[in-house]
Amino acid sequence: MDTQPLYLRLSGHYRQAIQSGVLLPGQRMPSVRALTRLHRVSLSTAVEACHTLEDEGLLEARPRSGYFVLRRRRVDIQPPSEPDAGRKLDPAQYVGIHDRVSDFVAKCEFYPLLTNLAGTYGSPEMYPAEALKNAATRALRKHSQLLVSAPDMRSDSPLNAVLARRALDAGMRLSAEDILVTHGCIEALNVALRAVAQPGDTVAVESPTYHGLLQILESLGLRALEIPTSPQTGLSVEALELAFRTHDRIRAVVVMPNFHNPLGSVMPDPEKEKLVALCERQQVALIEDDTYGALGRDDIPLKAAKAWDKPGNDGNVIYCASLRKTLAPGLRLGWVAGGRWQARIQMLKYTQSRANEALAQFTVAEFMASSAYDRHMARLRRQLTGQREQMAEAIAAHFPAGTRLSVPGGSMLLWVELPPGTSAQAVFDAAIQQGIRVAPGSMFSNSSRFDHFLRISCGFPFSGAVDEALRKLAAIVAQNAPRPAA
Repeated sequence: MDTQPLYLRLSGHYRQAIQSGVLLPGQRMPSVRALTRLHRVSLSTAVEACHTLEDEGLLEARPRSGYFVLRRRRVDIQPPSEPDAGRKLDPAQYVGIHDRVSDFVAKCEFYPLLTNLAGTYGSPEMYPAEALKNAATRALRKHSQLLVSAPDMRSDSPLNAVLARRALDAGMRLSAEDILVTHGCIEALNVALRAVAQPGDTVAVESPTYHGLLQILESLGLRALEIPTSPQTGLSVEALELAFRTHDRIRAVVVMPNFHNPLGSVMPDPEKEKLVALCERQQVALIEDDTYGALGRDDIPLKAAKAWDKPGNDGNVIYCASLRKTLAPGLRLGWVAGGRWQARIQMLKYTQSRANEALAQFTVAEFMASSAYDRHMARLRRQLTGQREQMAEAIAAHFPAGTRLSVPGGSMLLWVELPPGTSAQAVFDAAIQQGIRVAPGSMFSNSSRFDHFLRISCGFPFSGAVDEALRKLAAIVAQNAPRPAA
């Protein structure tokens, strides 16, 4: 039995019709009253279904005319270029990443902010603040000593149990004992890398990759080997296999298979399975960052790479995740399932930061165990889908010829390739002075291959102010793009 609300079933019916081309751009939708007759639904259900499709950027309302399928401005815009899978792979020390990120942070703090297009969170109103507040109050009533008792790292906490149950959605079979709660995904990645590698070792990473990972590598004295990564299908398993044959001392592979930051790519399931099997044969730890995996367009979660890992303590995949993007940006809650390295990871976590405080864990555990969490996630996915579509349409409309982008099926990030020869750093420097914050591609690699890319956030609702910021950003891009030869 379909448990979705009726308006979502109705909007899904017409979403499929639009995406399959049955309803064409510019074509008029059936009127609201026609929808009530055709589908035997109430007027409010028909209106809510149209509002949902409008929020997703699929319909536009025209005064006194009804709803029309939105004309797609980005039909002619190309996706970002694919990497050269045959290029030489060179390990790098990643010295200098801290300097680049520090320069970015300093400039962001110096100039007043008007529009943030560099964030990796949704706007506060997209998260269940009132429900979490009430859950925290109930937790304190039930456990009156939470704030005055020292927390411990026991695996029988209610949050561990809830996370283990929720992990089934991504294809993983975990017990509460397999899970360790951390201070965000950054700490999970940090202790995972410390568990499997020593200073001077080489770690294979995607290219480009999340700048926070690059900072960890630099701080731990690890060498990074950039593996070509497709904006569509993620890390090249074939290039990684070649790297194993040609480079010594690769101790770990760090990947973000689902809605990669910054690319937005998703590895096909057969490639995830090949990746897990390759790392198992090589006896090299596979560290998976699944921060954005639950933020897909559909309510069916993507499978984690760890779904193909051996269950229990024999697992070669170290799974890292966070609740900061999906549920509560204000709580530093992440978690790690370390497989065969779990005991060492737990010791390193204890040495580094001790246990997480208990109130946040009890609060989140109660909320995640309820159907309210599922409703929140369904609503969040719908909001992000609409915001991605609207941002992509605006970029396609405003940015100069030669701009490339593709729109991922999830997450809140767009990877935008600027016209050839355009310096993303120069664009960032000019934009930040006008109060517009973006993330230049140079932050996501130690090479210069991504100096003409921007990562643009879709985390906040699309508005007139956001559209105006994109117009200004597009003008800055056009000013910095090389002039064609006369």
